[in-house]
Amino acid sequence: QVQLVESGGGLVQAGGSLRLSCGASGHTGCITAMGWYRQAPGKERELVAGITGGGGTNYADSVKGRFTISRDNAKNTLYLQMNSLKPEDTAVYYCKADTRSTGLCYGMDYWGKGTLVTVSS
Repeated sequence: QVQLVESGGGLVQAGGSLRLSCGASGHTGCITAMGWYRQAPGKERELVAGITGGGGTNYADSVKGRFTISRDNAKNTLYLQMNSLKPEDTAVYYCKADTRSTGLCYGMDYWGKGTLVTVSS
């Protein structure tokens, strides 16, 4: 019902910046909250930042003050601006969307396939 595609990952030096994008398609009107998650080798997937349908945001303590999550509903796009990157930020970053379970909306969690961010020291 909803498809998500991440872009913007790559290789960057410590202290640099990247902006990740997540384009949503399909029944985008069903989407409520969205978020960015990441998974490093040998570690569990963790929430990096989330944004509600009303625009409220929350961040992992490790990225607070460095990362900013935002969404452009008109463009059906989610963003993650990442500044002052550290080697510890190296991971595959995934976009997630939650959908309502009313009307023609299925009410599920949807995930993108991920984009790799590598921060060199």
